Amino acid sequence: MSTATRRLQRYLEDELVDCRSEDVDRRLDELDALESVLSDEQIGADLDVLSALSNETRYKLVRLLVAAEEELCVCELNAMVDASESAISHALGTLTDAGVVIRRKDGRWRKYRASNVAVSLVTLLDGLGPSAAERPPASSRDANAGCGCE
Repeated sequence: MSTATRRLQRYLEDELVDCRSEDVDRRLDELDALESVLSDEQIGADLDVLSALSNETRYKLVRLLVAAEEELCVCELNAMVDASESAISHALGTLTDAGVVIRRKDGRWRKYRASNVAVSLVTLLDGLGPSAAERPPASSRDANAGCGCE
């Protein structure tokens, strides 16, 4: 058993005072299952999306495409974003590679639209609103939460 696992077990035994050792073991199993969200593939994909949105020009393009709710051409985006057409095309390539924007060729024009991922992220961020920083932190968990004890 690793040091981290021994420390976690001591923590659970302290926090789950009225629980049996089976409750502690069950909680350890739940935490092992929870750890599966940390796959290298999933983390890499998430970081690609977040990295793509970390540039102001790219983020503006995503917000515009989400708000437009339709395809837009680079020349249309260029009229609204203060960047060269080349910079916008490069930014759209990065967003496309990350799966945030979907590209379609229409004759000699390339048209772009927001992916479902982009719509979901912008919707989530809009839901936070300007007062998100003023919200109190989430209340701490109940000491016996997750163990089934009452």
